[in-house]
Amino acid sequence: MTHFSEINLSAALRKNLDRNNFIIATPVQAQAIPPLMEGRDVVATAQTGTGKTLAFAIPIIEALIGVPRSKSIKALIISPTRELAIQIEKAISELTPGTHIRTAVVVGGMSESHQLRDIEKGAEIVIATPGRLCDYLDRRLVSLSKTAMIVLDEADRMLDMGFLPSLRAILEKLPAKRQMMLFSATIETSVAHLVHSYVHNPVRIEVGASTLPAEQVDLYCFEIEARSKSDLLRYLLRKVQGSMLVFTATRTGADRLSQLLARAGISCTVIHGERSQSERNRALQGFKDGNFRVLVATDVAARGIHVDDIAHVVNYDLPQIPEDFIHRVGRTGRAGARGSSWTFATPLERSDIRGIEKMLNVRIEYQDVPSLPPPIGRVPDDGIIVRTAAVSAPSAMVLPPTRKVRSFSPGRRGRR
Repeated sequence: MTHFSEINLSAALRKNLDRNNFIIATPVQAQAIPPLMEGRDVVATAQTGTGKTLAFAIPIIEALIGVPRSKSIKALIISPTRELAIQIEKAISELTPGTHIRTAVVVGGMSESHQLRDIEKGAEIVIATPGRLCDYLDRRLVSLSKTAMIVLDEADRMLDMGFLPSLRAILEKLPAKRQMMLFSATIETSVAHLVHSYVHNPVRIEVGASTLPAEQVDLYCFEIEARSKSDLLRYLLRKVQGSMLVFTATRTGADRLSQLLARAGISCTVIHGERSQSERNRALQGFKDGNFRVLVATDVAARGIHVDDIAHVVNYDLPQIPEDFIHRVGRTGRAGARGSSWTFATPLERSDIRGIEKMLNVRIEYQDVPSLPPPIGRVPDDGIIVRTAAVSAPSAMVLPPTRKVRSFSPGRRGRR
């Protein structure tokens, strides 16, 4: 299958696909949709930004179009974050006009009464985060007794993030006969056995190298002292063009950095777990609309946040595990566009960078850090060269002449 026109779809769904210019299927869509429409369980991994949401949304909507309308939840989509749940609901709503299929979002940080009202009106597709859904189930506010289709989106991360007890409680409320769909950018070895315990004779789909960033993303890594990171970030903002998504390790760090950038006259906003959902929505929408050039975020934004044309991702702090590097970097270079990823690492984190290199099978070349003002309270050391790593330099940035120090690839060590 190459084009959606090759699938036997209802007139309403076909019209909605055409209206939204969904003509050519991506590889994960082409491989996942046919078995899902046959009712098979599917476990699919594909790089971020390759169209996984549409891969499960089309079979679900087509299946629901063929059954009588009722006020029972027939399809459940579980995601690890509120933002991803909201994004999925938006994507599905673009495909349901004319079908009379209703949707509801069940997440924390938003009006409980509004969510329950949407369900009571007859939402047949519910997109939920595990915690809030478990709360509703415990209070017997919703029923999943008629839910025959379930999607675990970013399945491995939900298991790794500690959602396993909640997921088990949810699955116990589902009919024994159900269709399972597990989608993610990666499936880590540590949780693979748990993932496969939920499916029956699944079709396994793996598109591309799920442990590699997209080929259209240029990877960079600066080795620099922690107290010089903010100076380097401001330097990049002066030298490169386009929007920038900056990841920090902590909420406090995100707030501090966004305030520092604002004082420097840089339009920026921030997203993290301590902000209310309305604040997070406003921040994300402002970034999408171009009101803010920089969005500073913790890993709450690493999955599911789709903003068109993010030019650069900055790992201001390293991710906790190498797989999260993929999801952060996946926020840029989407849908065939080109993007850049910049990682700031201290000398003590050199081994962590090597771990990411080895895990992702990438090679890094080093070059000098641009001249920066010395950190407050520090006298610059004459003759010390601080190094950075780069795969290739973007056309929007002019860096000093480079000096190649070393490169690394799996199975090969040493200088060259």
